[in-house]
Amino acid sequence: MAFHLRPATDQDLPFARALTYEAMSGYYLQYGLMWSNDGFDVAWAGRENWLICNDNAVLGFISLSRDSRALYIRELHMLEACRGLGAGSWVLEQMALKAQALGVLRLTVFKNNPARRLYLRSGMRIVGEEHCFWRMERVCQSS
Repeated sequence: MAFHLRPATDQDLPFARALTYEAMSGYYLQYGLMWSNDGFDVAWAGRENWLICNDNAVLGFISLSRDSRALYIRELHMLEACRGLGAGSWVLEQMALKAQALGVLRLTVFKNNPARRLYLRSGMRIVGEEHCFWRMERVCQSS
């Protein structure tokens, strides 16, 4: 499959919000966290957002932020029917390349989220924990 990233627009916000809620609501309930559509929308507006595509089909999205030290994956969600096709691994490699200028790729994942196995396979390592989350990172240096 030939995956590519397409810049997300404000018109993609409802898709991203619904996909995130669908993927994360069980974790929010389990850990007593509150979901906020408004909170998601505010975060979306302040981030770099990309749709994950195959040809013209949208498979999911990724939301990023950065500081002087790292590129942060804030959201990475795939439609359930599109999981297991290799797009997640491909996106993580693209983000590792993007993070080379800063040196580190970071994310936070719920401890019981199966996606953590994908992150570990992609070279990320657990560097800390907070309540129900693992903090993970991958050092990304240009060769």
